[in-house]
Amino acid sequence: MNSYRHAMTADKPLIRPLRPSFSSGPCVKRPGWTLAALGDAFIGRSHRAPQGLARLKAVIDLSRAVLGVPDDYRIAIVPGSDTGAVEMALWSLLGERDVDCLAWETFGHSWVIDVDSVLKLAGARIFAAPFGCLPDLSAVSWTHDVVFTWNGTTGGVRVPDGDWIADDRSGLSICDATSAAFAMELPWPKLDVTTWSWQKVLGGEAAHGMIVLSPRAVERLERHAPAWPLPKLFRMTNKAGLIEDLFAGSTINTPSMLCVEDQIDALRWAVSIGGLPGLIARSMASFDVLARWIDRSHWAAFLAEDPATRSNTSVCLKIVDPWFTAQPQATQWARVRRMCALLEQEEAAFDVAAYRDAPPGFRIWCGATVDAADVVALTPWLDWAYETVKQESSE
Repeated sequence: MNSYRHAMTADKPLIRPLRPSFSSGPCVKRPGWTLAALGDAFIGRSHRAPQGLARLKAVIDLSRAVLGVPDDYRIAIVPGSDTGAVEMALWSLLGERDVDCLAWETFGHSWVIDVDSVLKLAGARIFAAPFGCLPDLSAVSWTHDVVFTWNGTTGGVRVPDGDWIADDRSGLSICDATSAAFAMELPWPKLDVTTWSWQKVLGGEAAHGMIVLSPRAVERLERHAPAWPLPKLFRMTNKAGLIEDLFAGSTINTPSMLCVEDQIDALRWAVSIGGLPGLIARSMASFDVLARWIDRSHWAAFLAEDPATRSNTSVCLKIVDPWFTAQPQATQWARVRRMCALLEQEEAAFDVAAYRDAPPGFRIWCGATVDAADVVALTPWLDWAYETVKQESSE
């Protein structure tokens, strides 16, 4: 018997994705995951007990091993998911020199607000681009600190590589890598601060973030005192210098040990499939399915205009059929919501609408925990939903 569920209606696709969860966060769990994966969780005890610290340290050590983070880079588990990790970096490190902030999707613009409107950094320069495009990376000055996302989760646009980051920079490169880590190669010598959350590529649980500091970033932390008050949740130093215990698993606030156990399980799965190369291969297999479907589609296209900048995780699609593009944006969104409702009703796809700030369209998560076979099964349902809504509108 086919492992996929079958629809009853003849004019619908016959095969549904076995796991129709395509949310861009929290993302689908690894294949084969069950609650039994949490059976060894260190619960009902202090996370500062030796056993609890050992579990937290395991997350740090496994993350270093899978991602190939250099031995002299510090890694910590921090509160507030990727948002907390990025803001910890911005509030702790900025202010010593001018800053360039790059934004081409929603979360990049959030960091612009921190830099320009909240911290009110004099001399801040903003380099912005519309959804689907990158700003001019060559325009930044590496005498400045530079804040950017590696992969724009809500826009489906990523930087193509790290070649644009100067090796002889005097400023820091501060990189939000939340939907890139574990699915894309990150050039560690080019990155001084790197952040991500557990809920993305490895399908972990929300509310926990990671921050990686290069030796240059550590030196800045120990030398530079921000001009503004620093909340306790952001403090990585004290009077004695860097709080080394933070980078050995002693978290600032109380973590969920269930989530910690889940992340250990995800990291062990990553090791079992070949580490980072295996994770990237799984993500690219799903992306390639969508790319082949796009080549045949008369109504859908990538939001990212340049193939070199297309995300292989948060794959964002726009609708290019003149019937659709001629309609007002409010109507376009209504059509997209109707398509998504049909897909959810059929249990063919959940959570695939574009992010609310993005152009009307779809966002299909293709991180490493997604099975390419499910993306294969998804594409006929996308066509069915589109044609159904188009037909409804003409009746």
